[in-house]
Amino acid sequence: MGMGEPLLNYANTMASAERISAEDGLGMSARRITVSTAGIAKMIRKLADDGARFNLALSLHAANDAKRDRIMPINEQNSLAELKDALRYYTRTLRKDVTFEYILLRGFNDSLQDAQELVKYASDVHAKVNLIEYNPIDGGEFGRTESKDAEAFQQYLDRKGIIARIRRSRGRDIDAACGQLANKNDPALKTGNGS
Repeated sequence: MGMGEPLLNYANTMASAERISAEDGLGMSARRITVSTAGIAKMIRKLADDGARFNLALSLHAANDAKRDRIMPINEQNSLAELKDALRYYTRTLRKDVTFEYILLRGFNDSLQDAQELVKYASDVHAKVNLIEYNPIDGGEFGRTESKDAEAFQQYLDRKGIIARIRRSRGRDIDAACGQLANKNDPALKTGNGS
């Protein structure tokens, strides 16, 4: 995670996973390896065809195209419907679930309607959900969902049969949590000229 899109570097991703799990490599169980993708439908199908042994996580963050297009431009070429077809193929071929990574953004994707959309989408593809706390950055567009609202979102998913957990952020108090470090050293962001 955090090193670019692995499914656009497919051969090296597969070779790395094999090496990490090889006896003469690190000897790590493939079940302890997770590859995280922004979602490239044709490559998810290829993972299934190639019998990928590692776990797959998809950065979802919204379960409708309008919202996902806004925060994840890759969705314009890999719509949620296309991803769903590929993920269903993956889960049925390999007989394993996928994990959805879902950053909660206050007032954007953390409402009851968003939770309902996520339940429907996750149910269709046999996915569990990691709800991720957003780490605010200076001048950022989004805010952090209140803890009580995050817990209500998670409990709704649980009641509907979707395994969901909230991943607590660490390092936020010193601006060292995921997504915060780059902001501190980018002069364009400090002056408001960043994109």
